[in-house]
Amino acid sequence: MCVYKGVILIVTTSDKLHLGCGKTILPDWINVDCVSSPGVDLVFDLDKCSTNPLPLPDNSIEEILASHLLEHIVNPLPMLQELYRVAKPEAKLTFFLPYGSSDDAFEDPTHVRPYFLNSFGYFSQPYYWRADYGYRGDWRVDTIFLSISASQHSGRLTQDIMSDIMTLRNVVFEMAVELTAVKPAREAKIELQTAPQILYNFV
Repeated sequence: MCVYKGVILIVTTSDKLHLGCGKTILPDWINVDCVSSPGVDLVFDLDKCSTNPLPLPDNSIEEILASHLLEHIVNPLPMLQELYRVAKPEAKLTFFLPYGSSDDAFEDPTHVRPYFLNSFGYFSQPYYWRADYGYRGDWRVDTIFLSISASQHSGRLTQDIMSDIMTLRNVVFEMAVELTAVKPAREAKIELQTAPQILYNFV
C-alpha cells in the first residue's frame, strides 16, 4: 500500500488519465469523474485539489485528456499543479473547450470562466515573473488548434482570420490545447516564455 499526504494511492496498470469522463468511457484509461457511474474508475472532485490530492503516485501518468472540463473548474491552478505532480516528465495534457468569445463559453451556467489564446501560459512557471501566487506546476503550451468555419474563412490570410478571432464573437467553435509537463520546472523568468503554435481546423 502507498500513501501520499494521508491518501491511499490507487494501483493501476494504465498511465493515461481521462478527466471528467462522464459517460464517455475510454478503454485502457483511468476514467475520472466527480459522479459515480458505470465505467468510472475514480470518483474525484477536481475542484478540491488544493486540499485533496489525486490518489496517484508522483510521475506516474504519461497522458492526460480533459474534454470540456476546464471551463467548469473554479480553482484551475491547484488542479494543474496536482496534474503536474502525477505527470511523468514530458507527459502530454490535452484540453478541449469552448473559446472565450463564443456563446458556448457563456451560455452554460455551469461554465465558470472563459479561456483565450494566452490563458494557458499561466499554467507554466515563466508567466509568474511578476508575482508568486504559490503555483508550482509547469506546463509548456505547445499547440492550440482553433476550429473555425470553412465556408467563412477557408482561403483567407492568416492575419485576417486572427484579426476576426481577436475582435469578433463566435469565430471559433472549439479550442484544443496541447501542453507538455516540463520537469524540473523552469524558473519564473519572462525570457523563458514560449509562444505556442496556433493552427486552424476548418469545419
